[in-house]
Amino acid sequence: MINFEQVIFNNLMNNEEYCRKVIPYLEPRYFSKNHKVAYDLYLSFLTKYNKLPSASALDIEYQQKPDFERPNAPDVLELINQSKVCEKVEYDWLLDTTEKWCKERALHLAIMESVDIIDGDNKEKAPGAIPNMLQDALSVSFDTNVGHDYISNAKERYEFYHRKEERIEFDLQKFNEITDGGVPRKTANVILGGTNVGKTLIMCHLSSAYLQMGYNVLYITMEMAEEKIAERIDANLFDVEINDLKFLTKEKFESNVKRISGKTEGQLMIKEYPTACAHVGHFRALLNELKLKKEFLPDVICVDYLGICASERSKNSSDSYGYLKMISEELRGMAVEYKVALWTGVQLNRSGFSSTDADLTNIAESWGIAHTADFAFMAIQDEQLAKANQYMIKQLKSRYGDKDKIPKFIVGVEKAKMRLYDTENSASDGLSSNNSTNSNSSVDALTKTKKDSNDYSNFKY
Repeated sequence: MINFEQVIFNNLMNNEEYCRKVIPYLEPRYFSKNHKVAYDLYLSFLTKYNKLPSASALDIEYQQKPDFERPNAPDVLELINQSKVCEKVEYDWLLDTTEKWCKERALHLAIMESVDIIDGDNKEKAPGAIPNMLQDALSVSFDTNVGHDYISNAKERYEFYHRKEERIEFDLQKFNEITDGGVPRKTANVILGGTNVGKTLIMCHLSSAYLQMGYNVLYITMEMAEEKIAERIDANLFDVEINDLKFLTKEKFESNVKRISGKTEGQLMIKEYPTACAHVGHFRALLNELKLKKEFLPDVICVDYLGICASERSKNSSDSYGYLKMISEELRGMAVEYKVALWTGVQLNRSGFSSTDADLTNIAESWGIAHTADFAFMAIQDEQLAKANQYMIKQLKSRYGDKDKIPKFIVGVEKAKMRLYDTENSASDGLSSNNSTNSNSSVDALTKTKKDSNDYSNFKY
């Protein structure tokens, strides 16, 4: 019976093209005992001299080791000498089979380590690490792309310029305008606001709108109970003030739910975690569980909110700048990994909360969050805007377009129904980079252009 480990070793010794392709992905732990010794010896030689060793060179290197480091010397020397005769095999098949072997070995070792963790034999890792270990093993692959060649890949670059990027659109005209049609997948988008201004309201509105448009939405809350978030989304989708939901009859409530489910292919999942206890490791485990149990893959993830997440990489929260920057990087990494548009909220600091013209420096505790975000806007509501049932939206950062083209604009808000809506363009007239919110003109332009909440014409089928 042919030992594939020996096939790999023989080709490593004799085929430099194969060696350069697979060496970055071959780990010594994948090999069994004697082959691991031979591979360690091979890798040491290759690293030192940057050339393929001959069987004779490895033979001499091995025999120069002390006796206690050569417990199975005859067997190891036989493996090395077998490489002198290397049968020629089809290159693409060899590469594909080596990748499959690496994946299977990684998975086998991850399962064995998981058993040790469960049995308590591994004291360094907790059971919570098992899903990530298995995921890392399953993701083993030979990525042969070494980068973009400016000259050779010019054609592909031109096609990229003219390829329309998929975007997850808004139900609000101004937001679509400033983002060139919505937010792309693999992005992290941040809503800034002071306490009780409405970050959760905006995320609930976005979740409701995305659901209506047929997208799958995962809402992760660490501030409110799952039922409280669902209550806000009910108010939005039922077109009922939140305080009146309790007066709905069971028949009316079920009728509303049936109407919504019949008009969209989207799903909305809401998951609650304790404040400051959950990190992206928990979120990944949840995503994997949702995929297995409900065949649910989100298009959008809302995390309510960043400042009360934990970091997967560090437990040291004393350095708030570094700690929150790590959390924002981890969240964006998750968005890229799962190909979703991610939304989260961030608190303004004390000076930002009292200002109608705050900027990125007013992010509470960590300016590092701004470095990671793809898109950030601030929701502002002073006394006059509150009377007009409006927010002023100020763009703070955008990788989707020129944020200075429309730096500020007005949207309407129905807090009782957890809903935003478009206003007439005149409501934003006069807004500029100065500190005035021009609230008087906003009050005069209070005419709403929102759609009937029972109009589901935008739903995807």
